[in-house]
Amino acid sequence: MLYFVFILLVTLFNLHTSIDARSVKQDVVHQIVNGPINSDKDHSIDLANFRHRVKHSPNLNTFRWALKHQYDAATYCEACNLLVPVTRLIIENNQTEQFRHLALNLCKEFGLLDIDVCVGAIYEYWECVIEVIGASSLTSRELCALALDCENQSDFPKLNWNITVPGRKPPPRPPQPPSPESPKLTVLHLSDIHVDFGYKPGSQAECFQPVCCRFGQPLPSETGAGFWGDYRGCDLPYWTAEAMFQHIAAVENNIDFVYYTGDLPPHNVWNQSRADQIYTINTMNDLLAKIFPNKTFYSTVGNHEAAPSELFPTPMIPGENISWLYEVLASSWIKLGLPINTRDSILHGAFYTTVIRSGLRLISLNMNYCSPQNFWLLINATDPLDQLQWLVQWLQYAEDHEEKVHIIGHHPPRFCLAAFSWNFNRIVNRYENTIAGQFYGHTHYDEFNMFYDEVDSNRPVSMAYITPSLSPRPFSNPSYRIYTMDGNYSGSSYWVLDHRTVIMNLTASNMYNRTIIQDEYEARDAYQMKNLFPNDWNDLIDRLKNDIDGPLMSSIYKHYTKSYKDGSQCDHECRRKLLCDFKTARSDDPHICDSIPPFIDS
Repeated sequence: MLYFVFILLVTLFNLHTSIDARSVKQDVVHQIVNGPINSDKDHSIDLANFRHRVKHSPNLNTFRWALKHQYDAATYCEACNLLVPVTRLIIENNQTEQFRHLALNLCKEFGLLDIDVCVGAIYEYWECVIEVIGASSLTSRELCALALDCENQSDFPKLNWNITVPGRKPPPRPPQPPSPESPKLTVLHLSDIHVDFGYKPGSQAECFQPVCCRFGQPLPSETGAGFWGDYRGCDLPYWTAEAMFQHIAAVENNIDFVYYTGDLPPHNVWNQSRADQIYTINTMNDLLAKIFPNKTFYSTVGNHEAAPSELFPTPMIPGENISWLYEVLASSWIKLGLPINTRDSILHGAFYTTVIRSGLRLISLNMNYCSPQNFWLLINATDPLDQLQWLVQWLQYAEDHEEKVHIIGHHPPRFCLAAFSWNFNRIVNRYENTIAGQFYGHTHYDEFNMFYDEVDSNRPVSMAYITPSLSPRPFSNPSYRIYTMDGNYSGSSYWVLDHRTVIMNLTASNMYNRTIIQDEYEARDAYQMKNLFPNDWNDLIDRLKNDIDGPLMSSIYKHYTKSYKDGSQCDHECRRKLLCDFKTARSDDPHICDSIPPFIDS
């Protein structure tokens, strides 16, 4: 979606037309930028003069420089606040086609984006963005705050909403370690495969598109794409995914079931169709069913499964639906072991619940209905499809029936819109005795997020595992994870007791032309943890905070990058940011880093 936003911003700065709408005088700009369009008044605007004023603004050169240097966020936001009201005027005057044609021409003239990416992004996202800007009741500032994280969402009352969470919370019962001889469960976690059927060994691994290793010859000073994969902005070859699965089936032969948290297609988001996504989903899931014929996969849907990517319309969006995807997912997930009674819920919203073992319930969420990149939510983001209220109902059912619950999803809650994220935190707080584990993907890195009590902010109540990706982008080794959990017996806590992360060393695999797969680390041993309960993870954070530049934080960073980098490549500020991210599961959480030293002690 950011490619499309980029094109709209460039288009604004290059408008060569004028339309009748309202006058944009200096004393009216603030009103237009910060308030909704009032179509009852009849004014006129000369967009050519508006363009001239913007073009000669001292901020424009900064903006253009930023576009060439990783697109500075502050400049994006300033441009967004100018773009949205003008776009609304164009929509009111039925000039969107002219606007689109101009954007297409700029793809050829401006030259900052690959032409195929530029044109493809316009055709993929144009209709959605125009409809959202025209239909949303949010002001320009609110839209930009949501779409580009320009300001704290909590500062806008219209962006805040609450769901009903039952009272009568039972007294906290922190998990206790089981006896050493008690049964254990072994659970495989796969996420973010991003298989690229167009991967070409020896091709350009550094290019001007969001995903490389698909075409062209490398420059004389560069090496071509490695056979087994490549660190340089490339997704995973099909044969590497197949080899990894075969390795898991041969070596990890005591797996009880699999958590499978989405993102199967590659990152060529400007050039994908429904047929492409369906082919990827069916091909990969058929492969998994063949290699793991007797294993049950508990799946979630990622943001890349949609076409266009990221866009998951809600039922209130007229003329748009996602049923084509949910029908494919329902059939495919049931083929991978889900019970048939999950079909209706999957067809409704790609979320479902089922019992895994006696006393253990699985709840799979569709976290695309909380993602800021799902622009349909800019029309209405209040608990889409009532998913959070549905979650509360099942957690209450589990509490009433003395079940433990594992929650799986693609996006971690920290990557959600703020209102969703904070409501989710309230739910986790209320049901801390019931929720025994949370498992996500999406970031491609090895991370965890903490949940703290809303009254006593120092008391941890839950934590979320974010498993690293099978895809090597960006700059990391393909990876999967094995959890050891408290097992299937009466009174089991079903908490994670340890986890082991496994990587394919891409450098060595490409050098020796064979897959070299190795254990990277085991959590309890690597981090000197007695258990993997919330108190233990909180203790780890305290140890890291008190020695942020020490060797333990170096190990954390190395594992964060799946052993592509070591701790020496993460300075104090890098480490501090990483620790801040670990300390919260809420987005827009302004004080979470207050207790972490912002400087190196002398």
